[in-house]
Amino acid sequence: MGLYLLLDQLLNFLAPALAVGFLLALAARLLGLRGDGRHSWFWHGCVNALAGAGVLLGGLLYFGHDGKMASYAALVLVVATTQFVSARAWRR
Repeated sequence: MGLYLLLDQLLNFLAPALAVGFLLALAARLLGLRGDGRHSWFWHGCVNALAGAGVLLGGLLYFGHDGKMASYAALVLVVATTQFVSARAWRR
């Protein structure tokens, strides 16, 4: 497998985590859930995407292959929890 195919596989593996993480951070910003205002929506998106990538990697190691619905359900739960905590939404 060449470098191009390896990068293609890696980006396709991480695409759900990146999409969910950044879209959730942007949606929270648009809905006015800005938290304490110390961090930008891009920072929240990076934190969300990193947490989501960890969940997908854990699902890959646990199930032996990617694309399981349980991994995607865990991705949504973990990214939502990460956004809740990083935006300090419990203080509202």
